[in-house]
Amino acid sequence: MDAVAVLFIVALAILLGWTLAVALSRGRAIERLAEVTGATDADDVERRVRMALEEAEDSRWNAEQTSHDTTYLTEQLTAGVVRLRDDLTVEFANGAAHVMLERRPGSMVGRSALEAFVDVRIEGIARAAMEYGSANGEVTVRSRSGVTVTVRARRSPVSGVWLVLEDVSELRRLQRIRAEFIDNLSHELRTPLTTISLLAETASRDAESASPRLRDRISKIEVETGHLTQMVNELLDLSRIESGTAQLLLDDVDLVRVARSTAERLRLFAERQGLRIELDLPDRVSPVRGDEDRLGQVLINLLHNAVKFSPNGGEIVVGVREEEGEVKVWVRDPGIGVPRSDLGRIFERFYKVDRARVRGRGGTGLGLSIARHVVESHSGRIWAESEEGSGSTFTFTVPFAPAVASAGQTPPANGASLGSGAPEVWPTDESGSESNAGA
Repeated sequence: MDAVAVLFIVALAILLGWTLAVALSRGRAIERLAEVTGATDADDVERRVRMALEEAEDSRWNAEQTSHDTTYLTEQLTAGVVRLRDDLTVEFANGAAHVMLERRPGSMVGRSALEAFVDVRIEGIARAAMEYGSANGEVTVRSRSGVTVTVRARRSPVSGVWLVLEDVSELRRLQRIRAEFIDNLSHELRTPLTTISLLAETASRDAESASPRLRDRISKIEVETGHLTQMVNELLDLSRIESGTAQLLLDDVDLVRVARSTAERLRLFAERQGLRIELDLPDRVSPVRGDEDRLGQVLINLLHNAVKFSPNGGEIVVGVREEEGEVKVWVRDPGIGVPRSDLGRIFERFYKVDRARVRGRGGTGLGLSIARHVVESHSGRIWAESEEGSGSTFTFTVPFAPAVASAGQTPPANGASLGSGAPEVWPTDESGSESNAGA
């Protein structure tokens, strides 16, 4: 046998072995595919594989379309939308975010949050969202325009964090204008109201020998002037609170003493209305950190409401209790109550329940709004419980003083601004004397 024949036989054997190996490998692959897909034969395997490939292609196309649609929609938004990876690197930022932060289009992607925003406060909000699941904050961006934005951060259920940035510069400007207008108007009204009040008082003394009709009219002038003066004072107070210019003089406060002194101040007023003020007070409670005058103002507003909107002969209860980490204060009255539909709004400024129900007993609609702001500035809560026609209970809480609560945190310095008690960044999971019925 010559060399050519030998080489031919060897090559044929190698080719046959390779073919057999391929066949065996393919057979095992087909067997595995049949096992995975549940196919009964080779044709069924092929059909099911083709179907799987077609479904994969459809899924890929749908995913691409969803991604394109999402990108398109976010580009139409006026709010900035930013997605951060787990390491707080910018994965996506829409056009509005770039415009709001004065960045070149596309320049934020791939940068760290600190590099992209150039603001450690926004990065802090993102980190808080990674830890707690969500966080909010408001910052003034360090840019030429100096826009003020609210930042809402939410941790993605998959990975990373979504940030939504909304420009509230115009809203804040209008709020400042409103506050300045109310402040200026209140100051301008005080002088003529004081003059009218003094003139009415003088006329009342000079009219002792006048007709009863004239004395009655002068008396009404005095009453209405008092209402106007109260409204002006409350407008000015609320304006200062909301703008953060009102100061809190913080100290350790005994709310039992505050409740007892407030009740004594209003006891004569209540007795004139045929009402009794009863006290449900312990000997002592743990001190709270706050402004004693402001907390007393809250209690005066609530108690004044209770007297004003309760029938003659009733009993008003002022109570104080110590609970876990806080002191709870409540005022319970037998008044006309608050409809369930109004309970959620009675702490809004100027909000009043149906005037027909409280005709002749309404007020400015500012007292409960002021109370809410004061309580919230002390990191407390305020709420109302009521059954229409069966009276109401207004309750607020204030946390213990830090030394009592053993929180290990330094309390705010004396002179902290009222209305600036909310932190700049916070994890996430609208208030003197309007009543249960007429706030």
